[in-house]
Amino acid sequence: MHRRLHGRGALFDVDPAGLAPRLVGLRPHQHRAHPYEHPDEPPFVILSGARGLGKSAVLAELRDAYRGHTPVALADCAEDQFRAPPADRPADSWSPLGQALLVIAEQLAAPVTGAGRITFPRLMSGLVAVAAGGWGDADSERIRREVERILLLNESGSWISGLAGRWAGKVAAKVVAAATGTGPLVSGAIEATLESVAEGFTSRRHQKASVWYRTYPNAGGNAQRGLILLSRHFRDGGGSREHAERHLVRALLADLAEAYAGVLPRMQRLGRPLVLLDNAQTAPGPGLVAAVLRDRGEGIADRVAFVAARRGEGREELPGAVRRGLPEVARRCDWAPDTTPSSRALLLSLPPLSADDTLHIVGAVCEDTAVPPHLPPAVHRLTGGNPMGVVLLAESAARALPGACSLGELLTADLRPAEDGPAVPAHEALLDRLVPAERLAELTVLAAAHDHGSACALAAALLPDTFGPASVRALLTLLADEGLPAVPGRFVGDPFVRTLLLLRLHLRDADHASWRTAHETLIAHYPDEAHARYRLHHELALGDTEAAVAHLRDTFFTADPRAWLRTLRFIASAPYFHAHDAEGRDFTGRGDRREAVALGRTDAEHTVPEGADAVLHLRIRRLLHAVWLLADPLVLPDPQVCDRLRFELEQLSNLRPAGNALLWRASRDWPEAALAGRPMDGPGDADGTTGAGDSDDGPDDHSGET
Repeated sequence: MHRRLHGRGALFDVDPAGLAPRLVGLRPHQHRAHPYEHPDEPPFVILSGARGLGKSAVLAELRDAYRGHTPVALADCAEDQFRAPPADRPADSWSPLGQALLVIAEQLAAPVTGAGRITFPRLMSGLVAVAAGGWGDADSERIRREVERILLLNESGSWISGLAGRWAGKVAAKVVAAATGTGPLVSGAIEATLESVAEGFTSRRHQKASVWYRTYPNAGGNAQRGLILLSRHFRDGGGSREHAERHLVRALLADLAEAYAGVLPRMQRLGRPLVLLDNAQTAPGPGLVAAVLRDRGEGIADRVAFVAARRGEGREELPGAVRRGLPEVARRCDWAPDTTPSSRALLLSLPPLSADDTLHIVGAVCEDTAVPPHLPPAVHRLTGGNPMGVVLLAESAARALPGACSLGELLTADLRPAEDGPAVPAHEALLDRLVPAERLAELTVLAAAHDHGSACALAAALLPDTFGPASVRALLTLLADEGLPAVPGRFVGDPFVRTLLLLRLHLRDADHASWRTAHETLIAHYPDEAHARYRLHHELALGDTEAAVAHLRDTFFTADPRAWLRTLRFIASAPYFHAHDAEGRDFTGRGDRREAVALGRTDAEHTVPEGADAVLHLRIRRLLHAVWLLADPLVLPDPQVCDRLRFELEQLSNLRPAGNALLWRASRDWPEAALAGRPMDGPGDADGTTGAGDSDDGPDDHSGET
């Protein structure tokens, strides 16, 4: 059923049923009922996490799966229509949430299998009252345009649709006359609206809707006064506006509940209405979510299945939410709210794609193009299963193969993300979708940092003077809000995003000046031996290998074997975007000297430092280059280098009886992991640290100042 998605069966499966059919009450893509898991009140489902995990794709698939079978609406809170009012509409009579309710109701009104259009008389009346608050100096044409769009929410679409259309025009004319007359503007417009509702419809349901605002606080049982108060509260802004907006949300849900009331509607309408919110971390998302959760917490029930997607974890806005991984709710939600409104929310983190998912996507996109067997595992290792990364790298491979021989070449190859857009390098297309555009320049520089102090050092060297320590902390907060993981020892915790940012930093200047400045700055920032691994990591990024070899050689017999392996991996996690010449200088050729060094082809020409054990020195040198090459997320694993890595670690294990087991285990686990496209974890991670150098205790960050 989930034809365009991979790894999301927990949502869309039919037999046994996934989360969507259990909450909506319908099988995806079918007009067939399914028992509700929570018949009285469904959880407000929120898909959380960083960019690129496929949250928007899930919402689009949900819309397609249920459109035409049950009322469905999808609103993307990041769209321009929710950012500011139209040029001719005053801000005090418009809000993102009010606009969203109009957009959602317009979509929910569409007829579905076995049932006609839903009308929204309560919401219509409230939106007219709000709009009327901005008609003080409006021309009649603008008023008519705004009114007619709102009035169409009450268009039944039945056999009297022509009459309903004429009725809408009649109401608009009355409202325009009232709004442009000499009497009180808002009350005149509201009175005309309520009169027309009463005249145009005689059914009990519509009559009930026309007097619904009698219960508005301080309305005194008078619907017109209730709407006047609603309009006034909306114009007052702040908490008063939030109060009015909650009643507008309640009006939408009451209209939906009315559409399902009675014997005949219950027979005609299967399942629940489905409201989908994308980018719900931005307005109008938080207001709509809070209003629904608050009403549900106060016992005001509704019939709607809500599914929202947001970046970040939302711990401040939703402290009491139940949090689960998507696989945990595949067969049962295990959700029960408590007394807090936010406990009505069920936050689901979408898992990354599996290696098999990546294999299938790369194969499907590349079609008849011959794909190197190690490419899909390498794509999975680089992206960490990020769906956006997998798809765009597969598209780049389809264009660049068979000429490209590394993921680095796929990331720098031109890609056309949109059919009508310009071609851009693949890594730029990915960054455009994975990080906030307004902070891309700063993140590009700070991606090389490890903590606040080193980030401040980089900012002082490469960013404007206005970007100081406070700005660095604000950027860290932004990364957390975006849902990117916090990893000790890495300013940008997500390894895929960090790799893309570092590649952008390397290509920032034609001569790679910014790249060299960044690493030279960090080398100077870590002069003491306590932070030697950080200094050596950045020296290696500039092609200087001798100090790293010497450190690993001299500490091999004295350091704890587990700590030594971790240090090796951390140093060797240094990026390597271009080849280096024999002296370690960066140049633009395609050659990669790491393979030759790892396989011992340069041993004869290499000068061993005086006094060093030549056998141990050369072995450590070969080992460092092997790990550096195999840990590189942009290079396809080389089986020959894997064999050499196994041999070198095995030989080293014979030299350390006390650490024999750890070193020998690494000689088996690391080559196997590299060939399978996994990080070289293993014996060095028994203390809980994982990732080939991606996780570390982190340097001390006492004051945070450089």
